[in-house]
Amino acid sequence: MGRKGSPRSPQAEGGSRAASPPSSPPLSPLWALPEELLLLICSYLDVQALGRLGQVCRRLRFLSSRDLLWRRIARGCLNSGFTQLGTDLAAGIPVKERVKVSRNWRHGRCRRETVLKWKRNLMPWMELDGEYLYLSQAENIQAYQLCPDGTGLQRHPQAIFSGHQEDVCRFVLVNSHIVSGGGDGNIVLHKIQGSYSVKFSAHEQEVNCVDFQGGLIVSGSRDRTAKVWSLSAGRVGQCLHTVQTEDRVWSIAISPLLSGQLLTCLGTDFHRGAGVLDVFYETPSLLLSCGYDTYIRYWDIRTSTRKCVREWEEPHDSALYCIRSDGNHMIASGSSYYGVVRLWDKRQTRCLQSFHLSSPTSSPVYCLRFSTTHLYAALASALHVLDFTAP
Repeated sequence: MGRKGSPRSPQAEGGSRAASPPSSPPLSPLWALPEELLLLICSYLDVQALGRLGQVCRRLRFLSSRDLLWRRIARGCLNSGFTQLGTDLAAGIPVKERVKVSRNWRHGRCRRETVLKWKRNLMPWMELDGEYLYLSQAENIQAYQLCPDGTGLQRHPQAIFSGHQEDVCRFVLVNSHIVSGGGDGNIVLHKIQGSYSVKFSAHEQEVNCVDFQGGLIVSGSRDRTAKVWSLSAGRVGQCLHTVQTEDRVWSIAISPLLSGQLLTCLGTDFHRGAGVLDVFYETPSLLLSCGYDTYIRYWDIRTSTRKCVREWEEPHDSALYCIRSDGNHMIASGSSYYGVVRLWDKRQTRCLQSFHLSSPTSSPVYCLRFSTTHLYAALASALHVLDFTAP
């Protein structure tokens, strides 16, 4: 009997049929999982692991870049655009990119530039609103457009708002309106789009501070009074309340709850002359203050109005002229000596980073504002910008 042999290939048999192409490797079982489950697995990764995962392939790079994964990480970072309550203040910027820039804020990596200079020493104030920066210079407020690439400002103002006979002391920008107080004792209201403006006499001496919200203006003056003004139809410029104080009023802020009444006084242990120079509300119950006594104070009016819940001391014993917060973990402050800007992490007791911006002649930082990528600081004769996207 003959032995059965193995079946012979077509090539062995001299056939002309071509060999079939090699089959593609089977897909990883990972891709058989629903996207929701993949995102859940990735949500347990930290920053370093997510970054490495994105280097594996294009599909994982796309998956690991989803805002949903980075939002949890971003809420623990400095100035990433998220408030304590989780509100996203920079929704148009990918969260992963904000986390990258946040590391530059923490480590103080930035590029410094002087974008504006003026000849005489002033006490400028400013507000940042989208594509524009509003800066008070002497008796005017000028609107400068930010460069599209974030490298600085257009050199010439897009608009100029006037009305004061003496220097503007403070102003606020709310709902497309500018409200300013000046050394002439007047308050001026401008509508940004259009020619509408209102001017009225408010105090016997200079108006050191103003705030505006919901049809009400509050102002504070060297004449030792704080006043509440109406902007409702037929009552524009009418004084609704006057609060007598023991000293000049340097700073004022309307609570987001907008009661229009004096509710309480914060603190009882201030030394005489320890004036509060700036106040910033984070929420209706949480606010920050700073001033002459070199301390940043964090208040929670739900727990106590007599004592702050936390405080940080300026390390060089300088008065603090201005303060701002990202609404979450970061505080930025401006000092009275040598143009020093400091960054603070609320979770730490000491200053995180400091930047000396002043020229050889010492100048305070009169005002500062920041976005998720840039910090602007106004000194006596120049406006400086710190760019944290390009360390």
